[in-house]
Amino acid sequence: MKDEMQRPRSILREFLDGEAAGGIILMAAAALALIVANSPLSETYFAVLHAYLGPLSVSHWINDGLMAVFFLLVGLEIKREMLDGQLSTWPRRVLPGIAAAGGMLVPALVYVLINRDNQAALSGWAIPTATDIAFALGVLSLLGSRVPASLKVFLTALAIIDDLGAVIIIALFYTSGLSLAYLAAAFAAIAVLI
Repeated sequence: MKDEMQRPRSILREFLDGEAAGGIILMAAAALALIVANSPLSETYFAVLHAYLGPLSVSHWINDGLMAVFFLLVGLEIKREMLDGQLSTWPRRVLPGIAAAGGMLVPALVYVLINRDNQAALSGWAIPTATDIAFALGVLSLLGSRVPASLKVFLTALAIIDDLGAVIIIALFYTSGLSLAYLAAAFAAIAVLI
């Protein structure tokens, strides 16, 4: 009887300990969100996303809070790789950088070519410059140990550089003003991390 009660817990623990668990949960959550957002429950779904918890909406907590923590953790992993891992030398860093530049430039050029006659849509050229790092890493984790560690590091570095490039593009071309207070806070956070 005691073994039967612990069996579901051990199956769940084995699943969560597996390398693909994060990717499976991510893909399942994304599929569920797509289904709910396009179902009769969509009004409730979007109402919950726009509901306020304290000073921010649920959507802002996810986008500005949880994603910041996610990028911090992934950035720390890349830092470790740059110090004594797969990206520890400049020749190893160049390839992901070139790939990320191409990953930003080519989609932006394709977007501009497709929308060259539509001036309103043309202003959105920066949207395709960013990859979705969470999904890129989720797909990689689904493959588990069949993917070499060097490929995981390369794609992670590529996705991070690509996302940082997209943030810089947005900051340069889509901002209406510069907040010196927020810029100082960002530099203070970087100083603390260093």
